[in-house]
Amino acid sequence: MKTKSTLILIVLVGLFFTGCKKEEVKDTSTNPPKVDLINEEFPDAKQEVLETFQGIAQSIIDHDIDKLISYHAYGPKFTEFKDGAPRNGGADNEAYERSLFGSVTEVVKFGADDLQIAVYGDVANVTFHSDFQLKFGEDLVVVNNQITLLFVKTDQGWKLVHEHHSPLNPPEKS
Repeated sequence: MKTKSTLILIVLVGLFFTGCKKEEVKDTSTNPPKVDLINEEFPDAKQEVLETFQGIAQSIIDHDIDKLISYHAYGPKFTEFKDGAPRNGGADNEAYERSLFGSVTEVVKFGADDLQIAVYGDVANVTFHSDFQLKFGEDLVVVNNQITLLFVKTDQGWKLVHEHHSPLNPPEKS
């Protein structure tokens, strides 16, 4: 009887272990979960980009050109379009921004109308219609452009890697 009980116990234990499946643990380091880059809003990143954009505006208002330049990621991939001219790179952009914003004596208005921030993971674009009113001595210059700023998230925060400035046509009269 003891042998029969032992045999039944071995069979039951064997059946128990063969009936149990090992639960698979997914390794997300090599197969991260899918993220919908197009429709996901990324609200925390969006807020970070907004704060970066506000920092750029404040550096211009404060006439802190070095701070303004620090928001850029100049390198071989940096590009800029402005004034209908051919594309330029980081060195030209930095020289232009130092010259332009270094000459501003007062920021009367730094408006960003129709502001939209779109985050795609570690990349974001900011689009808006500028309503900048800048004084150069006694001369007031109004800049109404369509602007796109492309940002990439780095270890130092969100950095500008592309700028595009195009004239904004005035609204059509009815």
